[in-house]
Amino acid sequence: MTTKYFSKESTIDVDAPPPSTTNALTLAYRTFGDPKNPAVFIPTCYCGRLPNTMTFLYEPDKDGKAPVLADYFVITCGLLGGSESSSPSNTPAAIRGPKFPSVSYEDNIRMQVALCKALGVERLHAYIGFSMGGQQAYHMGVLYPEFVERIVVVAGSARTSWHNWSFLEGPKAALTTAVDWHDGHYTAPVTRGTAAFGRVYATWALSQAWFRGKQWEAAGCASLDEYLVAHWEQPMQTWDAHDLLAIMDTWQRGDVSACFPEDKGDLATTLGRVQAKALIMPVRTDLYFPPEDSEEEVKHLKHGKLCVIESIGGHMTGGGGIYEKDNAFMSEQIKNWLEN
Repeated sequence: MTTKYFSKESTIDVDAPPPSTTNALTLAYRTFGDPKNPAVFIPTCYCGRLPNTMTFLYEPDKDGKAPVLADYFVITCGLLGGSESSSPSNTPAAIRGPKFPSVSYEDNIRMQVALCKALGVERLHAYIGFSMGGQQAYHMGVLYPEFVERIVVVAGSARTSWHNWSFLEGPKAALTTAVDWHDGHYTAPVTRGTAAFGRVYATWALSQAWFRGKQWEAAGCASLDEYLVAHWEQPMQTWDAHDLLAIMDTWQRGDVSACFPEDKGDLATTLGRVQAKALIMPVRTDLYFPPEDSEEEVKHLKHGKLCVIESIGGHMTGGGGIYEKDNAFMSEQIKNWLEN
């Protein structure tokens, strides 16, 4: 599948440190299906890349069964900062590495809408996102209420909670105190730091029940340590350290109410701006975005529905990379939501 690129002159979040001037920014994206079909937009999540972004929704399974989005025009898109779109690791020298400016969800959404219009999409049938993708779905709903008919938030939230923010400080500290970080001015990959980042991050991404059941064995690993190395330390070493921090900054600052100063930080008021039909799907055992937070958010949505995914896979469940039965459940719920 070919990755395509969309560029646009943009000013990134000029009120956030460090301030930015206007730059040509680029979104990496892929498309699936006939452009004449109703359009569905799916952004990447934290450490997500286009080849592994909720593929169970739009690619045939191993038995060749048609996916739930087979009759839609699907656009998948990389987060700014996430290594495929404009990021600290791939931009011109003026904003490369530690010079890359803070990027908000609003920055991403405004560029994504421009991309859609460049592709001839005047209205989205749905915007579906997992984790940071779910947070982007909320932002699309409040920023462009007339542009999107439905949003699906899988293991995400409208505002990053303080507990969530604090969790992210752990892997960040492991990275930025590593011997090869060099205060952000490294000249070789920060392999010690990114490996430590992955090991700290891993426990939060799953659940206590997953660990009690020794589910690393189902992943083909003889021990938990083997699993941590193969599934967390080594994959994280493929990432640029500044890219990891750039998208983490976006995540930590996630708050739909910040898009409207007149709402004075009142989340209920901002969520009341959402006109789209909203399917909110938290995972029962998610340590980042627990169902209790989603239950509160749904109360303030005009057309919201809560559907909890009952899984021991923790946060990782929502991305489709844990259990096929959970993928099937999510696919069925999303299919029904798209058709109602």
